[in-house]
Amino acid sequence: MSDAIADLGEDFVEAWPRIVRALAAFTGSLDDAQEYAAEAIARAVAQAGGHGPPLGSLAAWCTAVGKRAWIDDRRRAAVELRHVQHLASDLRQGVADPDAASEASEASAGGSSVGEALDDRVALLFVTCDPALTEQARLVLSLRVVCGLDVPRIAAHLGIQSSAAAARLTRAKRALAEARGRFHVPEAPERRVRLPVVLASVAGMFTVAHRDVLDPQSPLDDLGRQALSIADALVAEFPDDAEVRGLRAVVRLGLARRPGRLDADGAAVPLDQVDRGRWDARLIEAGLDDAAAAADRGDGRFVLEAAIAGLHTAAPSFAATDWDRIVAFYAALERVWGSPSVTAARLAAELHRSLLAPESGERTAALRAIRRELRALADGSAPYAALDARLALADLDWRTDRRDEAAAEYALLSTLVTTEPLRRFCLARASGR
Repeated sequence: MSDAIADLGEDFVEAWPRIVRALAAFTGSLDDAQEYAAEAIARAVAQAGGHGPPLGSLAAWCTAVGKRAWIDDRRRAAVELRHVQHLASDLRQGVADPDAASEASEASAGGSSVGEALDDRVALLFVTCDPALTEQARLVLSLRVVCGLDVPRIAAHLGIQSSAAAARLTRAKRALAEARGRFHVPEAPERRVRLPVVLASVAGMFTVAHRDVLDPQSPLDDLGRQALSIADALVAEFPDDAEVRGLRAVVRLGLARRPGRLDADGAAVPLDQVDRGRWDARLIEAGLDDAAAAADRGDGRFVLEAAIAGLHTAAPSFAATDWDRIVAFYAALERVWGSPSVTAARLAAELHRSLLAPESGERTAALRAIRRELRALADGSAPYAALDARLALADLDWRTDRRDEAAAEYALLSTLVTTEPLRRFCLARASGR
């Protein structure tokens, strides 16, 4: 099923959120919407004989098929219930006419104007990014509902077992249903309240892409481009919001630097060896414009992240990067949005700054202090931050001519990282290259 969906490529990426949103409005259930959307997509693949979507709009065709399937199932369930009621003479309550119920659902879906002008993916994000859910629940639900990723791929992206991802997804759906009941897109005032949660989830989506999808093979795999498309839609909805512009700057600049992240063998390239001439100049210009606009309007999390990304991108070389300002921005970011990953990034920036400084007693003391902080993160932090800290420690050993220690650490890291390009980089360093 997943291979067939992948063959649909851009058609599926565009159609999936539209289908889910339409079916959720029709059935009143996000869970049912996903189930019938998946069934409709499977029928579309079969109808096309494995060579693409059927004639006409894939989204419209699948929405119609999903609605009919849902109505048919409701009718069958109603018939079965009538038989049960007939056999159980103590039950006297009648069953509602399924045709009337479906007509009521059609009226509800078609008569509500709330959120109709919203991009389908953004509308679904405002539903799935309910503050009643945990951050992990929102991310899993967003990856499934908005991006259409199946559970195994969500698990692979998050570095967890499929059973754990499935359990998180089930709990998220249950919690959302219990908190809000029938599916509905929140109105404008509530969307404004939920906006920070939505931005955090899009940022999480892009972080997954930036870490794990360095060389996407298809539009379905390219979570980074999907995150940019959603960021574009959010800017259209909130054009004057500093955090929205800041988030789009982060995504644009991250995507601009994606070319050149891999060498000819498919291994990740360290920052000081990246060919900056391969970066996307058009995206860089657009991203820097967003970063400047964001800085003029605020100083929140994504404004600061955009400033950091802008300094990395605008620098003519690794050595010429303004590491002092990057460290200062990371320190500000820790105050605004403290997390172990931000601390690891700040320490990595301090490491680069210190290693570029002339040898001195002050430099040696600074490196010793950085090593202590990185070791504390590596030994007792969240998995991603701990891995970042261990990679920075290995890099510190490598750059201070402790090659044997670095090689041993890189060999161990090659067994822990979940992405093939990074694993190949670690193996190369472990062998002394």
